[in-house]
Amino acid sequence: MKKVYQYALWIGGAAIILLFILWLSNAVSLIPPVAVLAAVSIAIGLGSLEKLKTYQYTAWIICAIVCGMFYPTAFLEWGTIDLRNPWLILIIVQLVMFGMGTQMSLKDFRGLRTMGKGVLIGLICQFTIMPITGFLLAKLFDFEPEIAAGIILIGSCSSGLASNVMVYLANANLTLSITLTAVATLIAPLMTPFLMKILAGTYVEINFLDMCFQIIKIVLIPIGAALIFDGLRNSDGIFIKIINAFSVVSILWLLIMYFGFWGYLNTIFSEHILNLIGLVNFVFGAVLFGNLYYLLFYIYPRIQRIMPLISMCGIIYFTTVTTAASRDNLLAIGIFLLLASILHNSLGYTLGYWLSRIVGMDKISSKTIALEVGMQNGGMASGLAGVMGKLATLGLASAVFSPWMNISGSLLANYWRKNK
Repeated sequence: MKKVYQYALWIGGAAIILLFILWLSNAVSLIPPVAVLAAVSIAIGLGSLEKLKTYQYTAWIICAIVCGMFYPTAFLEWGTIDLRNPWLILIIVQLVMFGMGTQMSLKDFRGLRTMGKGVLIGLICQFTIMPITGFLLAKLFDFEPEIAAGIILIGSCSSGLASNVMVYLANANLTLSITLTAVATLIAPLMTPFLMKILAGTYVEINFLDMCFQIIKIVLIPIGAALIFDGLRNSDGIFIKIINAFSVVSILWLLIMYFGFWGYLNTIFSEHILNLIGLVNFVFGAVLFGNLYYLLFYIYPRIQRIMPLISMCGIIYFTTVTTAASRDNLLAIGIFLLLASILHNSLGYTLGYWLSRIVGMDKISSKTIALEVGMQNGGMASGLAGVMGKLATLGLASAVFSPWMNISGSLLANYWRKNK
């Protein structure tokens, strides 16, 4: 397999040289396929270089951007399937979050007992530095309203599991990182809509309750299903019996809903009540899905290795579709949006570190908080923009921010690892 990676790297290098020749000779029609070949080959080929393996995921994100930019129509519709359909996006983002959640555990919350101060400081930094910085950058660059709101959105989200990986690479406080990510994810359904309401409300209309419900659906429900799986895998028979009983109730409830009861409820309840009932449906679905995944894991344990790859593919899907849908916007303001993302990300690291140091955190914990603050949950931001039907505008900032934060996070983590 290593030989395949090496050959791919050679092909990628040759394709880059060919791109340069085509550009000089003004052979514009040949540039798109060669650019895609170069991006795909390099993304595969990085697997042959031990020191650059950590950048392979970022390379695939860049590959998604290249494909979306050069072949936008190919990634908007497949036959009769609209790749921007909110329900399709909801299902995929739930699968992404579930895959991420399978790498979490109920034990992740135990750090609250011993490092409550660090978690509190991290949360304050997380939900002040990035949203306020995003708001100021949106004002500074004077983007169109929905694109400006997207910058605030990526800043208002919680941190994701990518920050845990970077903290591990940096030899920082991994326990604090995991606990902080878990707690920030739990409070995101309240904090993200609140911050969007007060900071982005002048750019786009923000329905606080609706956004709360959407975040619960795309983040808490799938992660809850993953934690049910974790509980089934690690607890005694009593918990298994309880979940099995709930699974039976879930099947009956969902069947009743499918065969007409939901239509009846639509005729007698208001939209807000229906949203609450919809959340109940998702909760029952989460219980059932967590149990089914546990049964699948019992039959095929290697599924645990596959789930992170499925999550990665989901994020690549968001990146490709967002890029394709917003190609014209990227061509017009892409360089400015990249600059805003670099500033946003860099200020998150810098302010996160130094504010932690000012309030008395040690260097290792401050590095951890810096990475947690600077690295946001791009999947959550993209998914939220997608289910709101604004992937091409509101989701644009996360599409640019996410690949950059993985590059900068890897560089910073490796620097801190070598310079303790």
